[in-house]
Amino acid sequence: MANATITKDEQNNDIVIRLNDIVSVTMNSSNPESNTLFAGNKNDPSNASLKGYRVSKNGTIHLPLIGDYKIEGLTVEEAEKGIASALVKYVKNPEIEVQITNFKITVIGEVNKPSTFTITDEKVNLLEALGMAGDMTVYGKRDNVLIIRNEDGHKVMKRLNLNQQETMNSPYFNLRQNDVVYVEPDRSKAVEFSTNTRIMPMIIASISAAAVLVAVLLKR
Repeated sequence: MANATITKDEQNNDIVIRLNDIVSVTMNSSNPESNTLFAGNKNDPSNASLKGYRVSKNGTIHLPLIGDYKIEGLTVEEAEKGIASALVKYVKNPEIEVQITNFKITVIGEVNKPSTFTITDEKVNLLEALGMAGDMTVYGKRDNVLIIRNEDGHKVMKRLNLNQQETMNSPYFNLRQNDVVYVEPDRSKAVEFSTNTRIMPMIIASISAAAVLVAVLLKR
């Protein structure tokens, strides 16, 4: 199994901004006209559906007043402070808010409501994600949940055991943007259920037949 390189920020469970992330940047300052410069939030004016600045292959976004700004690898808080500092020479007392608008996770497999979910505050752990998906079905393996993550263009897979408390200390327990959670089926439970579904009708039929027989004998 491949091993991922975990950065300091990831060990602290802080989400870092990555290539191709889309970030919303809004400004509040004493100058309303300057604030409106950030209202569009578009790198590409030809794409009206793009609600945010896409982090380029160079790790930058193109902002009003300050131009290209390196944002890749920064946490949201670091990006906010850095952009505010760069704007001080143009705007008085700028307050910046940065949000990753395409922060999504996907939960599939043995869950009741498999789907892709958009996370608005960039914070979600494995248990919360499973809750969004309606929790595991009775056939889901709690001791072998697979996390699929993109690390520098490579897919990295990590299996977590939810029956162990130390799992909450794993850097994979707190999910990152575009993580995929896969809950594997417990085949032994599936076989047991399949067997039960065949046996139960036979048992019910036998009980019914016995009841009919007793009723007939009592009438004699």
